[in-house]
Amino acid sequence: MDFFGVLTMLGGLALFLYGMETMGQGLEKLSGGRLEKILEKLTSNPVKAVLLGAGVTAVIQSSSATTVMVVGFVNSGIMKLTQAVGIIMGANIGTTVTSWILSLTGIESSNFFVRLLKPSSFSPVLALIGVCFLLFSKNEKKKDIGTILVGFAVLMTGMETMSGAVKPLADVPEFTGILTMFSNPILGMLAGALLTAVIQSSSASVGILQALCATGAVSFGSAIPIIMGQNIGTCVTAMLSGIGASKNARRAALVHLYFNIIGTVIFMVVFYSLNAVVHFSFLDQSANAMGIAVVHSSFNVAATLVLLPFSKGLVKLACMTIKDTDIRVEKPAEENAFRLLDERFLETPGYAVEQCKQTAVDMAKLARDGLLTSIDLLNHYDEEKARKVVEMEDLVDRYEDELGSYMVKLGNQHLSRFDNHTVSLLLHCIGDFERISDHSMNLLSSAEEMKKKNMVFSAEAKNELEVFVNAVREILDLAISAFEKNNIKKASQVEPLEEVIDDINTLVKANHIRRLQKGICTIEQGFVLSDISTNLERVSDHCSNIAISVIEIDRDGFDAHGYLENLKKENDPKFAAMVEEYRKKYVLPAGME
Repeated sequence: MDFFGVLTMLGGLALFLYGMETMGQGLEKLSGGRLEKILEKLTSNPVKAVLLGAGVTAVIQSSSATTVMVVGFVNSGIMKLTQAVGIIMGANIGTTVTSWILSLTGIESSNFFVRLLKPSSFSPVLALIGVCFLLFSKNEKKKDIGTILVGFAVLMTGMETMSGAVKPLADVPEFTGILTMFSNPILGMLAGALLTAVIQSSSASVGILQALCATGAVSFGSAIPIIMGQNIGTCVTAMLSGIGASKNARRAALVHLYFNIIGTVIFMVVFYSLNAVVHFSFLDQSANAMGIAVVHSSFNVAATLVLLPFSKGLVKLACMTIKDTDIRVEKPAEENAFRLLDERFLETPGYAVEQCKQTAVDMAKLARDGLLTSIDLLNHYDEEKARKVVEMEDLVDRYEDELGSYMVKLGNQHLSRFDNHTVSLLLHCIGDFERISDHSMNLLSSAEEMKKKNMVFSAEAKNELEVFVNAVREILDLAISAFEKNNIKKASQVEPLEEVIDDINTLVKANHIRRLQKGICTIEQGFVLSDISTNLERVSDHCSNIAISVIEIDRDGFDAHGYLENLKKENDPKFAAMVEEYRKKYVLPAGME
């Protein structure tokens, strides 16, 4: 092979690796985190877990990504270590799908229909369709499909280029000598493990081996140990992801390593013991791409069938390696609150967005609970409840910081249009949740002042506040529900209720002035009442901001001011009817208006 042949081979390798990466990214964006959600929920049965692990890995084309995701699940407490074993085994089976796709490059036939199955025949067509989707379609899913098709075409082009470039190596004695050396099981296994550890993809390393088969110099005797080593080398990614994780997460990475090492040792011992007796003649034959795929799949399926019944033994072995200490320190509640924001999930951005959304929903509910607890303190002050309000407000502040930092990192990933919308929604809303929590502290201050001064509102003022609080309680529930479920119908109900709450706030303050003039209330009570009503009204403003974010981002834009302006300019009869309905529902006590 001359200098230009080497360049061609390296170019083919670059295209091959880039195509695999591009296709994986397209598949991940198309799935939008849904596959990972399925993994999270449906892993109670070991057999089902294996099938799910295989299915998800076959779709996203990366056993490393699946295993890293599982390490993240275990680290976050979403999944138990025993549930993770089946998925890890299934991931090893799922990754063999790539080798079967790549084996199509070895098809040789004069039949027209058989030749159509050869990647060099159909890849250009897929590339053309993919490019058309990317250039001319505005539909996000079609663009993702286009990315997958182009990635696949580049992958196959790289594979064909590599295969063509390495063919002359068959006549180079030094090259064939190196391959003969790999027929030694130990050396072959080490070579496969090292190559896979470096490029961190067993699918890619198997593809490179399949390309080398084009030389005709790779025998099955050399290929089999290399394939065994490739299964061990792929564990490096999961082991690296376990650094700094919880003990169970590191154990999950070890289960992956032990599964592959034990499976490889059993296979090597049994296979080469039989070979010593039977002498398998095919070991001296030249391997081809299809044969590599058969060996790769057979080993992983056989290893899973043998070791699945002993999955608990693998867990025990991992637990023996990483032992529990005598002193167990429980994570504080605030640390458990952010367990879903695991950096390992950034490798699968669609799922990471889902975790951000769930964490933001938890934040919203915490802010609501803090506010409602502080409202209860206005009537019945309790030191324990007051302390909880402070703790909840501190935790909401932490939520804002943690979510903001995590989403900055998430913004550097390849996100689908829907996921981008979701991140925009979260960034707009977490500030409002934090401000709602701040108002709970303001209400707590009013409750403390009332307790300190033995202040009691008049019966009329209490009745008015009860109506006010009920309206705020409803608008909070509507806004949070709309945010949690992207419910546009509920979001559209928030602004009419907010308008009614504005009117209630005005009337409460006006009625207090009348009572002050009649000597029923004092100025000091008026200051506290004004603070309470102002905070309640501002809570409804933040609920309005949240609802508008849901509506506007659903429309692929964000202009809160423009939305409100248009809403009131157009005199929408539906909007007016909802306002009137809420006015009837939240009427202040008779004689007070």
